[in-house]
Amino acid sequence: MTDIALTVSLLSLVAVLGLWLGQIKIRGVSLGIGGVLFGGIIIAHFMTQYGIELDPHTLHFIQEFGLILFVYTIGIQVGPGFFSSLKQSGLKLNGFALISVAISGILVILLNKFFDVPLPAILGVFSGAVTNTPSLGAGQQILEELGSDTTVMGMGYAIAYPFGIIGILLSMWLIRVIFKISVDKESEDFDNNSTHKKEGLTTLSVRVSNPNLNGLLLSELPDFDRHDVVYSRLKRGEDLFVPKVDTQIQLGDVLHLVGESPALRKMLLIIGEETNISLSTKGTLYRTERAVVTNENVFGKKIRQLMLKGKYDVVITRLNRAGIDLIPTGEMTLQFGDVLHLVGHQEDIDTVMSIIGNAQHKLQQVQMLPIFIGIGLGVLLGSIPIFVPGFPVALKLGLAGGPLVVALILARIGSFGKLYWFMPPSANLALREIGIVLFLSVVGWKAGGNFFDTLLSNDGLSWIGYGALITFIPLMVTGIVARIYGKLNYLTICGLLAGSMTDPPALAFANAIKEGSGASALSYATVYPLVMFCRIILPQLLAILLWTAS
Repeated sequence: MTDIALTVSLLSLVAVLGLWLGQIKIRGVSLGIGGVLFGGIIIAHFMTQYGIELDPHTLHFIQEFGLILFVYTIGIQVGPGFFSSLKQSGLKLNGFALISVAISGILVILLNKFFDVPLPAILGVFSGAVTNTPSLGAGQQILEELGSDTTVMGMGYAIAYPFGIIGILLSMWLIRVIFKISVDKESEDFDNNSTHKKEGLTTLSVRVSNPNLNGLLLSELPDFDRHDVVYSRLKRGEDLFVPKVDTQIQLGDVLHLVGESPALRKMLLIIGEETNISLSTKGTLYRTERAVVTNENVFGKKIRQLMLKGKYDVVITRLNRAGIDLIPTGEMTLQFGDVLHLVGHQEDIDTVMSIIGNAQHKLQQVQMLPIFIGIGLGVLLGSIPIFVPGFPVALKLGLAGGPLVVALILARIGSFGKLYWFMPPSANLALREIGIVLFLSVVGWKAGGNFFDTLLSNDGLSWIGYGALITFIPLMVTGIVARIYGKLNYLTICGLLAGSMTDPPALAFANAIKEGSGASALSYATVYPLVMFCRIILPQLLAILLWTAS
């Protein structure tokens, strides 16, 4: 058997064993994809007993290529939400999440300095303690640039990883005990508190009772040009129609508004009074439909360039991009995969659908050209040296940071000409899982030879303790501060803690605390993009800082 055939065969065996181990649940908690790491350790431990070694160059390529695939697809996935999470609505949650990230970094510095833990070991323990695999890859990248041996990093990661998972769940439980929290009450408070609804759009029916508006055109309403609100329907007597910019407003008209809660409340004060009158299109000539942008001829075009309002009796009430509802303005550019909510006559809606595409099957197709363009640009960006006076080596984003940054930018841009960087969720998940399995298989294999000897040594026991500190202290401090000073809902805190560790099993545990509540998932999704970015960049900064100071 050739070296490549042997390598592929054994790594496949590692993946099979590891994925099976990851599915084993103990009290509802499993290793997940981290099981692949332990599969590699187990297989490598037994293979080295028989003198079986794999080609290091082949292993290196597989490990790096897996890391690139994993990080790039993460960037494409979180890109649309990354920049929106930095807006005012997500600043508070992201601020608390960054507290956790910062404290974990400080602990790494303290442990390295006062307990004399070797840099590769503490960075590996750090990555395992925060259950973040891209962090491990980023740390290995920079240490290789510095000329350090990175084999021990995989062992440190594996030793700290189990408590990394358990520590998150333990933190959630302790916070609940410390503050004597009633989960049912927290869920009820979350449902009754309207502040969490500001993340999305809502609707309001308003009767025109302000005499100053009688006879004005719709475009003459205060703040109309700010596009904070969409006027999707107007009911006058028994007639229902879609208003246009030149529609004349009369007293007694009922307008159906779409927008964020603060904007709707403002328009309510201007227009008149809230009403429960139904403005449903059922039984009328008007219809409500959803259409997906798939026509490459409209990618990158502004909504006003389509001139829908002037040609067709149709209004776009909202635009959904990557799961986030947005108010469609004339200046907003269309991207592949955008979902438009249309209201109008059926024949006009059909015409608009043909313009924007609405070819559902295209959502399941993967454009390979943009993927490799993005990966190539990412590797190129990660290889650009940045020289900083006093640093022993040039700073680089590396194979973990470069593809991530490029993917975030490309996902934000959405499309360029006929190229689009939208990736179907199923395809993104498949590439991401393949990448992380390849990466962890090699890391586990490299760590497996001496893993059990290290684990049972004094160093191994110390690493377990260091990892527990890096896991537990940041989570508890963040949770307590968020509860006392941030007045955050407990379920929101659970999602925040899971997101600050980018740990899906922890999110599943948080969701199970109160089934049916979306509080944990909402906060997890809000902090995940920024935290993932910081977890990848932090070990590189720590490596440079600690190497320079040594």
